[in-house]
Amino acid sequence: MDELADPAAGAAPAASHGAPTLLVTLTGKDRPGVTSTLMSALAVHDVQVLDVEQIVIRGRLVLGVLLTRDESTQKAVKSTVRAVAARLDMDVDVENKRGDARSRPSDRAHITVLGHPLRPDALAAMTQRIAACGGNIDRIVRIARYPVTAIELQASGADPAVLRASLSVEAAHQGIDVAVQPAGLARRAKRLVVMDVDSTLIQDEVIELLAAHAGVRDEVAAITELAMRGEIDFVTSLRERVSMLEGLDSSALDKVREEVRLTPGARTLCRTLHRLGYRIAIVSGGFSQVTDALAAELEIDDSHANELEIIDGRLTGRVLGEIVDRAGKASALERFAATAGIPLSQTVAIGDGANDLDMIERAGLGIAFNAKPVVRAAADAAINVPYLDAILYLLGITREEVEAADAEAGLQTPAPPIP
Repeated sequence: MDELADPAAGAAPAASHGAPTLLVTLTGKDRPGVTSTLMSALAVHDVQVLDVEQIVIRGRLVLGVLLTRDESTQKAVKSTVRAVAARLDMDVDVENKRGDARSRPSDRAHITVLGHPLRPDALAAMTQRIAACGGNIDRIVRIARYPVTAIELQASGADPAVLRASLSVEAAHQGIDVAVQPAGLARRAKRLVVMDVDSTLIQDEVIELLAAHAGVRDEVAAITELAMRGEIDFVTSLRERVSMLEGLDSSALDKVREEVRLTPGARTLCRTLHRLGYRIAIVSGGFSQVTDALAAELEIDDSHANELEIIDGRLTGRVLGEIVDRAGKASALERFAATAGIPLSQTVAIGDGANDLDMIERAGLGIAFNAKPVVRAAADAAINVPYLDAILYLLGITREEVEAADAEAGLQTPAPPIP
């Protein structure tokens, strides 16, 4: 029979819900040794540490410690704590509490707020919405300071789906971005990221770059806009646009590959995801003659796109095989996941146009990146800043962690602006 170890002789019992506790809060100038000094002083008393939390903002420290409390020793414990605070030249607050209030309702959410800039009135409006939904903010932490300010709030007591609907409306009104995800292991279990290419991984629409060489850019761009808003069928629109390229010399594809501009943060996103063991895939309604080069450059694991027909060195105005449309993108997501043995719940899909809707809805986390309104409405999260690596913040990865990994690899990180 298994035996349970007895508590150490003389140890104070851990506080159950409602049992008396003591909350100690130290504030003041941060320096090495504050926590160790406090804990060493408390070691002479018959208390247990139930909870510890510490934050540092611009060199100012806030340290909270929750202790078991015994009526016969609390006076001595309080005296010790105040002596430590005086020695460290810090302020201290000591409160009698009832129980360990750390437990929260089962409805918990991670809320990521991105601002460029992030204004106090915008954050006030978002926190008011959380309260109106019945949520309580348990913790707030900054995860990025540039090129955007990213704040993560952990909230409990409100349905994440209700929070998402309410906060999305407020974020649009305030001109900031927000993502709401249920708390738990699933958020950290994402293993496959699938991205659209045109206007997502890159800043351009490849077919419009080709159309510029054919002298029909404006005509093609007008059709592209209608297709991305979902106002016309994508397959029909693609065939019509490609037909306008008939006769274009295939050397234009080489020129377009040189003209393509990666979205800011694309390299950082791919590099960081690879370090963390993610698989990365791209799926495009554009053309493999361009996307294959991008996949090789960024070391992307899988790619799927349309293929332009070329005969005798010229584009025929036709596409070979089945066109990668809205359904085709979702099928590619499923295929990439199945091949890698990754459940769909552990996938992330990123896109901007109506032809990305199915894969965004199918993925465990669907992200609208500088997307059309119909896509923002359907996605789990929307990002409207022009930095693709902001996706990392939705996965709980901080800017400091990215910079530290780059430094270890010998890569130079641009100096951030002074806030």
